[in-house]
Amino acid sequence: QVQLVESGGGLVQAGGSLRLSCAASGSIFSINVMGWYRQAPGKQRELVATISGGSTNYADSAKGRFTISRDNAKNTVYLQMNSLKPEDTAVYYCNGILKVGMSTPYRNYWGQGTQVTVSS
Repeated sequence: QVQLVESGGGLVQAGGSLRLSCAASGSIFSINVMGWYRQAPGKQRELVATISGGSTNYADSAKGRFTISRDNAKNTVYLQMNSLKPEDTAVYYCNGILKVGMSTPYRNYWGQGTQVTVSS
């Protein structure tokens, strides 16, 4: 069974920084893409950033302020968030596209989410 466990959320003032972590555990054979998404109250879940191999992808709202990185040895992905704004307030979800065996397909997995609140 695969689990994605996030940590690092919390309350921060505007202009501050937070670092989110997400560790994938279980019977993991291979990880393709890992990423972060967020969902604010009353809004749809949206992409924040993804990382696959050496390639990264960011939402326009995250470019220049957030940095995604990955430790393959630890099956962990990080999101460094700087210059936070009140509009960054949301539940942040870790996502992983991975397979549990050589012959199994890649599947989508989600963490339980971690709350990030930015006060003005």
